[in-house]
Amino acid sequence: MGGTRTHRGGTDDAPDASDDAPGHGQRAAGHGHAHGHSHAHGPPSPASARLRRLVAAVLIPFAAAVVVGLVVLWPGGTPAHPRTGVGFDQETRDGRVTKVEELPCARADAEAFAGAAGPSAPDAASDPPGSSDGHAAPPGDPAAEPGGVPWPPPSLGASTAPGSGNARADCHRATIEVTSGADKGRSVTELVRPTELRRFSVGQGVVLAYAPNAPEDLRYSVIDVRRGPPMLLLAGLFAVAVIVVGRLRGLTALIALAISFAVLSFFILPAILHGSDPLLVAVVGGSAIMFVALYLCHGISARTSVAVVGTLVSLSLIGVLGSLFIGWAHLTGNTSDETGLVHALYPDIELHGLLLAGFIIGSLGVLDDVTVTQTSAVWELKQADPTMTARRLYRAGIRIGRDHIASTVNTLVLAYAGAALPLMLLFSIARRDVLDVATSEIVAEEIARTLVGSIGLVASVPVTTALAAILAAADHGRPGKGGAGKGGATPVPVPAARGRHRGR
Repeated sequence: MGGTRTHRGGTDDAPDASDDAPGHGQRAAGHGHAHGHSHAHGPPSPASARLRRLVAAVLIPFAAAVVVGLVVLWPGGTPAHPRTGVGFDQETRDGRVTKVEELPCARADAEAFAGAAGPSAPDAASDPPGSSDGHAAPPGDPAAEPGGVPWPPPSLGASTAPGSGNARADCHRATIEVTSGADKGRSVTELVRPTELRRFSVGQGVVLAYAPNAPEDLRYSVIDVRRGPPMLLLAGLFAVAVIVVGRLRGLTALIALAISFAVLSFFILPAILHGSDPLLVAVVGGSAIMFVALYLCHGISARTSVAVVGTLVSLSLIGVLGSLFIGWAHLTGNTSDETGLVHALYPDIELHGLLLAGFIIGSLGVLDDVTVTQTSAVWELKQADPTMTARRLYRAGIRIGRDHIASTVNTLVLAYAGAALPLMLLFSIARRDVLDVATSEIVAEEIARTLVGSIGLVASVPVTTALAAILAAADHGRPGKGGAGKGGATPVPVPAARGRHRGR
């Protein structure tokens, strides 16, 4: 019995003093009879020390290179450019809805036409052009075009033009007060037709597009609504849930998330706009995010360092495969209006590099999850059975990894499919051949992103599991005085262990 207790006390130790200090303390308290043979009080395993030095020799120079890259590529803010007034590149003002009224669409359009035609136009609200008895002239009638202005206005369309079946369909006209800028206090109107999805309510905050060079009556238009309160509430619920369940780890995860957004907003995006190589920027910025997130959330330990190495190897593979297949498949990266606008504003941006940078950054979060999970699984397996060798640890860990791969790859595919669901609906409506759809650039780009990321994800499992198994076995491979445990294999000879005990 005494020999067995000594063996358990000599091997059931944490993989690293900084990894699970609370757990180690509990074990020491619960097994005081074996505390004298704990590894924490003996010299470190030579094999473990060599492996740790090897990991450090890889990570420390790489971390130094990331810091140098941040300093050299630091953009110092987003470069300025003249406003084009297109898409997201519009000047905006704040607004607030002060009044919402319901009225027939024909009347609303007639009033708008009267205001656009000027004071000399007929009273469009009561007696439309070409009418002497209050009835509108039919579209196309020459009398319906006084002064060369067509009646009904083109904006009416067939559904709401006078004389159509839907002429009395109800529209909503919102009165909006401008609450920022030089025109603060001014009121503008916005018409919402029955076919539109958006609706306004009194007191609602809105975003107004401002076109300073347009005619005075057309300078403001509603482009969005303010969603601050619901989004802030949702973010608060998320933070509370993470902290309640994750406690200190949850808090550090939220801090790491904030740092990730900061790196993305203040380094990666501005550096690309300044004309730096998007791939280089993505590698430097993504690596900085990885170092901060992993070490902040999981502590500075051998376990975390293994996850970092596994992530780096997988990201390198993703970069090589992405570069190869982007060129081979002739993917330009210019598949959306937003990309085209960015390239028009900043012609120096290399779109192929921007596409590859998206591959790397998009894969980073999933890779972190897989590598940390695999490393933790191997360490927990070793703690559950300290006699497990590196080979047995790898075999057990890779079985866990296979389940992880199966679920995560499916998650990646469904995530991209969900984001592209409207596009997939359009292709379905067009009744195009599946292969034709899959090889069109806009879809092929997402397929390449998913498959390249998935290959890197799959590769991260054996790489991380193997490195974790070797390091965990070296950390725990030296049995106590009782000799080999039930596993039979003893990585370090028993005489060496006995010599260590005698030396103490």
